[in-house]
Amino acid sequence: MSDQQPYGQQQYGDAYQGYDPYQQPQAQAQAQAWPGQQQGYDDAQEQQQYTQQWQGQTWETQMQAPVTSAPPVAAQVPETPYVPSQSAAAADAGYGPATVAGNARITDAQRARLEGRSPIIEPGMQPAALTAVLGLLLAGTAPVGSYALVVPLVILQAVTAAGWFRLNGMWPARQGIALAFAGALTADVALLAAGRENAPAAILGTLGAWVLLTLVLQLRSHADPDTRMSGLMATVASAALAVIAAGYLAAEPDAVSVGAAAVAVAVLARVLPLPTAASVVVALLAAAGAGVAVGGMTELGTGGALLGAAAGACALVGHRVASYDYPSRFVHFTAGVALPLAAAAPVVWLVGRALA
Repeated sequence: MSDQQPYGQQQYGDAYQGYDPYQQPQAQAQAQAWPGQQQGYDDAQEQQQYTQQWQGQTWETQMQAPVTSAPPVAAQVPETPYVPSQSAAAADAGYGPATVAGNARITDAQRARLEGRSPIIEPGMQPAALTAVLGLLLAGTAPVGSYALVVPLVILQAVTAAGWFRLNGMWPARQGIALAFAGALTADVALLAAGRENAPAAILGTLGAWVLLTLVLQLRSHADPDTRMSGLMATVASAALAVIAAGYLAAEPDAVSVGAAAVAVAVLARVLPLPTAASVVVALLAAAGAGVAVGGMTELGTGGALLGAAAGACALVGHRVASYDYPSRFVHFTAGVALPLAAAAPVVWLVGRALA
């Protein structure tokens, strides 16, 4: 073993003398024979121990097989900056830029506020057209009779119950919707049984019983206190609106015809492409004009203008409530359709009774 010359000296002879491989760059040093061969080690175990200690580097992967030739120098590939492929899709989905803590989700209302726009979107022409159709059905069936009026009224009450829960961000809420709708049906049955002269007692009695029933059901819930409180408020409000909509069944037929027609015209005028202030004024004037026109066909006469203007004002309030904070399309086609008519029901009963 002592007479054997290292690999490099056997090949290059005297040119190998004085050659120090440790002064070469790292890439060239890797291209040379590994140190165990330069020292003439034959035993693989001794070579492995030597290479593990050489300049503090670990050569375990290279000792799996004897090195017979210099390893090729690996080409340095320039690093390409990482560009997320889903950045455009995430931006379209409404997500914020990537952060260490994750992607922050912002709502459409928050984005509108950041961009200086109004976070309110009002129901468009299609919900207004549905409201007008439902209002005209109420106006047309009222003179026929109470049982004919019940058909569009039940549709109005069902849409009111469903839309209010979704407007408050609660979905699915099948139990609350079913409870509010059951209260509306109970009020309708009580009105048909008691008659118009006992309408206040039937409506208020049903409303009080349903508030108590809702309170008992929420107290039996195992949800956290905040969830139970929000569910209680939403259920009570939904039941109250659905029950109050029964005011059309309690009002005089002529008042129902005038008020429902005024609501239909006011909502259609409200969605015209006009400034907000001008649109409100035009809607109120249109409602008063519809009251005069329909009132002339009934016994109300010119008093229909007052009823029409009052019903139109309530309809605009309901329209504005359904426009709150970027609602979904489902909200526009439920609460946006029903709230204008439901909000006008008490005024139709009260003003109609005063003018009769």
